[in-house]
Amino acid sequence: MIGTYNKMRLPVSFYVLYMLSVFLGFLCVMFVCLWSGIWRGGFAWNGSFLEFNWHPVLMLTSLVVLYGNAIVLYRVPLTWSRWWCKLTHAGLLFVAMVFAILGLCAVFDFHRTYNIPHLYSLHSWTGISTVALFTLQWFVGLGAFLFPWTPVAFKALVKPIHISMGMAIFILGLISSLSGINEKLLLTLNGNNGSNTEPYTALPAEALFANSLGILVAIFGLVVLKILFNQKWKNPEFEHESNRPLMADAR
Repeated sequence: MIGTYNKMRLPVSFYVLYMLSVFLGFLCVMFVCLWSGIWRGGFAWNGSFLEFNWHPVLMLTSLVVLYGNAIVLYRVPLTWSRWWCKLTHAGLLFVAMVFAILGLCAVFDFHRTYNIPHLYSLHSWTGISTVALFTLQWFVGLGAFLFPWTPVAFKALVKPIHISMGMAIFILGLISSLSGINEKLLLTLNGNNGSNTEPYTALPAEALFANSLGILVAIFGLVVLKILFNQKWKNPEFEHESNRPLMADAR
């Protein structure tokens, strides 16, 4: 089946969109790093504002870019076996999960240092929900699709839920990232507390740059969802689970 899929002539539009998603993902990571590094002063891990700067970098990289690339992986006509495709998918998501947890540690540590209440905003609610669902999804997927002793009937039952939840988590990640960018700008570019920075309403350079980051995130999300929702680009090899052990496919 993999050979059949590889011989399928996917339209040029698929490759254009896929390469666009990779390029946009790179731009998103570059933009958020530049925003935190240039306008927000850089990075540290000492409970200060510089530690907070890790939060947007780690969360956007994990919940948007790495996650988006991991779920698009099954559309790419690779010559890999089922085992390696699933292992790479799980591996990318594991790295994303670790980054997301570190991103949460950074913001909680920052809040403790400055006695800021935890989880009071809509952004924090959507963000923590996304990470919680993501973590649950990863462990359920690990048990259902990578453990050789899992019954095929259970795999068949879990698979549509796994796919739907995966898309839902990605959309939640986009919402959390966009709301986080906006919240950060509103809190920092307010012209109060004797700050020399221009207010958000004046649209200073930092606001223009961060707003552009938000647009890139939105376009990246739309491109990934377009690839996922096109039924003609599905890999038939992954349509149905079988009794064949995945380790046998690794050889």
